Amino acid sequence: MSGSAAEQINPPQTQDHQPGRESEMHPKPDYMPKFPGNGRLRDKVAIITGGDSGIGRACAVLFAREGAQVALVYLEETEDATITAEAVKGEGKEALLLRGDVSEKAFCETVVGQVIEQFGTIDVLVNNAAEQHMQTDLEDISEEQLRRTFETNFFGYMFLTQAALPYLKKGSSIVNTTSITAYRGSPSLMDYSATKGAIVAFTRSLSESLASKGIRVNGVAPGPIWTPLIPASFPADKVAAFGASQPLGRPGQPNEVATSHLFLASDESSYMTGQVLHPNGGEIIGG
Repeated sequence: MSGSAAEQINPPQTQDHQPGRESEMHPKPDYMPKFPGNGRLRDKVAIITGGDSGIGRACAVLFAREGAQVALVYLEETEDATITAEAVKGEGKEALLLRGDVSEKAFCETVVGQVIEQFGTIDVLVNNAAEQHMQTDLEDISEEQLRRTFETNFFGYMFLTQAALPYLKKGSSIVNTTSITAYRGSPSLMDYSATKGAIVAFTRSLSESLASKGIRVNGVAPGPIWTPLIPASFPADKVAAFGASQPLGRPGQPNEVATSHLFLASDESSYMTGQVLHPNGGEIIGG
């Protein structure tokens, strides 16, 4: 993938800060739901990490359209989070903004406490927050980067799930965002891919642990999706050609992924647990 004019999908662009800001992207990702809602999450309460932008934003607005109140957990991108909250309110639902670092166990406990105080219950947990840092050589992955990537991408999932579990009940759903890289790897995202593989194993293990309680645990493994993480992770030429090698010839949009999260969060998937959906533009994964 060279980023040549023939392959260019989006304008070359970069951002110098993880996990990136949607307000600085051009063109903007498509996050609005494509169809009217029909109450699939009516009267539910959902927590979504990384809820300020990208897949998290698309999930938040879609869940709201389907009837859920939404708690948006985000690191520091307040402008993006505010836009998402307004979009949720535009669907007639309430958005609770919670700023902080999911890699900190105490913050995850605070998130759950504030959601219970505000809404009284938790029905859906979407673990989605992530960061990634491109390194082509294993030796260049510093201890600091390795720890940070695992703390955000995996520890955060563990901590928030631990905090939320006492409030989940029969019919509740946990949806973990993993990645196509968990299945086929990525030579320039070795530590990131490792966290996503850990999420798959966590999803499968937790699903067996909670099945007897009627709490379902599933995952979504997106392929190349146009989110702020992309210009914040890759050089401009890679960003310009991002997604061109997929069978569908383009990157996916966040609203093309959020529908998988909705399906797994809702009772439409009531006989599914321990499974992973693959909105990835046509790449065959896992045989």
